[in-house]
Amino acid sequence: MPIISKVRNVFSLFSFIANHPLNRKHKVASIRNFFAWQVGSRLVPGPVVVNFVNDSKLLVKPGMTGATLNIYTGLHEFEDMSFVLHALRKNDVFVDVGANVGTYTVLAGAAIGAQCITFEPAPSTFSNLMRNVDLNQINNLVDARNVGVGETDGEITFTSGLDTVNHVLSKDEHHADAVTIPVVTLDKSLQGSNPVVIKIDVEGFETSVISGAANVLSQESLLAIVMELNGSGNRYGFDEAQLHKKILDYGFQSYRYDPFKRKLISLKGKNFDGGNTIYVKNLDALTQRLESAPKFKVKGQSI
Repeated sequence: MPIISKVRNVFSLFSFIANHPLNRKHKVASIRNFFAWQVGSRLVPGPVVVNFVNDSKLLVKPGMTGATLNIYTGLHEFEDMSFVLHALRKNDVFVDVGANVGTYTVLAGAAIGAQCITFEPAPSTFSNLMRNVDLNQINNLVDARNVGVGETDGEITFTSGLDTVNHVLSKDEHHADAVTIPVVTLDKSLQGSNPVVIKIDVEGFETSVISGAANVLSQESLLAIVMELNGSGNRYGFDEAQLHKKILDYGFQSYRYDPFKRKLISLKGKNFDGGNTIYVKNLDALTQRLESAPKFKVKGQSI
């Protein structure tokens, strides 16, 4: 996840929490909330159920870096998560590639009522994803698949136990807990579906995912792709500048999102400010959705 790299030490973590858009008016309380979780989570054995967006919930335990950031901030990827919440409508198809424990899937399925097709390759992480699906009683909305996504169908070696930074092993990497998993293409996996928004968070393997999605990217139903580009593609020899150009060739343009103004902000390239890049194909249709979406509730605030 793009924000994770910014919070590697406690001081930057405090700054991230206190200056988060949902905490700026409650900085002291937000830091107090951090310490309350750090102490409380060690006193309670096992995972803890926490309130999330609208009536949704998350099952969280220490070590789930991305999930615990939502406890401190409400939405740890504020712009991108808000975009998904404002862009989707009930029964839309949302595709979550690299779902981790299912934060975005819960947003789309439980908070909005969208149909979710969700991919998470790491077996232990997939188990936590399914616990969140069960907790929110959205099994009827979520088609969760314990596979990876790439350019061709086959198998691939994947790290395990690294939480948000699990990734496909490069040729020069070794990992004690590596697992071999099936890998599928989006083109084959999404046949007969009409995705509206796709989120891709695969720690550098984005080029391979996009290469197996030519038909999907051409679909009229697809309004946006939310994708992390943080330089991790270098480990596989991928050029993210070429990937960016390839996506533009399908008719997309790059943006970031202001949730308070409900405005897309045009970018000259990818998002260099640490967030995901939002690739938009049909700007007029998407703008109308964003402006007319009902407010969602998180941390006592309506956005």
